[in-house]
Amino acid sequence: MLPFYIISQDKPEFDGQLSGFSSYSKDAERKWLIGGRYIPELNYNHSFDSLSSIAFEASANIYGSMNFNFGESPDYYSRIRPYRIWARYTKGRFEIRAGLQKIEFGSAQMLRPLQWFNEIDPRDPLSLTNGVYGGLIRYYFNNNMNLWVWMLIGNERRRGFDVTGTEKNVPEYGGRIQIPVSKGEIALSYHHRKANTNNLLLPELPDNSAENRIGVDGKWDVGPGLWFEGSISQMDKDLDFLTSQLLGTIGVDYTFSLGSGLYMSVEQMFMNYGQRHFDYQEHFGIIALNLGYPLSYFDRLSLISSYNWSNNDGTIFLSYEHQFNKLTTYLMLFYAPETQPFVESTEFIQTFSGSGIQLLVVFNH
Repeated sequence: MLPFYIISQDKPEFDGQLSGFSSYSKDAERKWLIGGRYIPELNYNHSFDSLSSIAFEASANIYGSMNFNFGESPDYYSRIRPYRIWARYTKGRFEIRAGLQKIEFGSAQMLRPLQWFNEIDPRDPLSLTNGVYGGLIRYYFNNNMNLWVWMLIGNERRRGFDVTGTEKNVPEYGGRIQIPVSKGEIALSYHHRKANTNNLLLPELPDNSAENRIGVDGKWDVGPGLWFEGSISQMDKDLDFLTSQLLGTIGVDYTFSLGSGLYMSVEQMFMNYGQRHFDYQEHFGIIALNLGYPLSYFDRLSLISSYNWSNNDGTIFLSYEHQFNKLTTYLMLFYAPETQPFVESTEFIQTFSGSGIQLLVVFNH
């Protein structure tokens, strides 16, 4: 009876992440921003036997900030929102998870056509993203092939490269199959949703339109890492140049044996929009560079930069990270255009507008 007793006895665990930041943006109307965030998290896991278990997670996103100029009345903003609330059952190679959760897949690192369900930004050291409400089933085969099936409902926000929001009370559904190949893997994904077009400032548009997406991605480790990722989507109603969308990214990364090891990755993304596929009216191209170098066991320097070939504008994000005993600090210098069309982001990334500097302090307990 002792082994069963050890497996069965589980208790909730409480942890959390507290972060505070202060930033100055030279080009903003209100140049100073001070804020903080707390994400408390409650976890519970219980194993029935060596193959089956259940798990629960509940967390909240508690955020507040003050935007100001010296000598003027400040603007205050605060918000409390559920962050994750889900339950998961696992048995052998089968897993089902339901609730408010993060769903993420794809091979690209910075410019991600398959960012269908989150707003994770590579510049964000906390990798914050809103979750989606729904259910996800995954099955892992003996040869490392895996199958995903999902159904979502209650999600209306834009995500990633969405051109519109989603009808909140209409189910979304889709799936993904991921197959191992020599020195890598490839995958095929599909998603269907009902798009809400009320936010589009175009005349005489229908209130909503069904959208179908197909995504494909692959990655290989052949010395350098190589990958590609693409997504093609089609609305069933005429939304002018937003009816059809084709996104594609290719990328490569490598760690050079310079000093402690210089990491470099480069991605090129192509974005195309039009009334019909392969006769696109709008074309965009972005190239992104990521460099990372560990100065010591506790210090790291990183650079993320991008350049938009279409409007000849770029972004620069330089970050210095230092780890203390219980704290991690980030000193960040940034330059970014005030508007970056077609990309949905979190309020944290929206603070990196114009040019400026930000200090972020993070405590995990």
